[in-house]
Amino acid sequence: MTRVELVAVGASWGGLHAIEIVLGCLPADFGAAVVIAQHRPDDGRDGALEHLLDERCAIPVCEAEDKLQLAPGVVIVAPAGYHLLVEPGAVSLSVDEPLHFSRPSIDVLLGSAADAYGARSAGVVLTGANADGAVGLAKIAARGGTTIVQNPQTAERREMPEAALWSTPEARVLELDEIGPALVELAATSTRSLP
Repeated sequence: MTRVELVAVGASWGGLHAIEIVLGCLPADFGAAVVIAQHRPDDGRDGALEHLLDERCAIPVCEAEDKLQLAPGVVIVAPAGYHLLVEPGAVSLSVDEPLHFSRPSIDVLLGSAADAYGARSAGVVLTGANADGAVGLAKIAARGGTTIVQNPQTAERREMPEAALWSTPEARVLELDEIGPALVELAATSTRSLP
């Protein structure tokens, strides 16, 4: 099995709580880089989400900056008002038009993760009230990556997980507290490092 080197996570309505649970299960020596797109208003409170998550997780959480390097065991969160894209070994930011009325867009993040890391990527779609992430998750699956969807039955909002499962029916459906341990296993399959 190919080791996952990049985990791309998308969440919307109810996502802060869901992300906290997933990241809270990751140990300080987690073996993959993590990138997150959480729908949120651009209200001028730069860094608030990252500081909150950083205080509650064993691995460091930071807000993305253009060309910031990816590193195993580090979480990079899309800033409000910007799309977050993955390149080999780094991230970039874009102010292209919103997708699904959102910037950051989960589809943009997951699609770029598929392009940059292919089978070495994992896409995770959590709670949300629209279909953002469905196209990007299918792209990760098409490139041989791992796909995980929060159980819609227990999500705060089921629309986004249901749309993701419609586009990627082969995705693993897990409860929130099962996603982190599954990612730990996927990131520990071999010892390769990010480019």
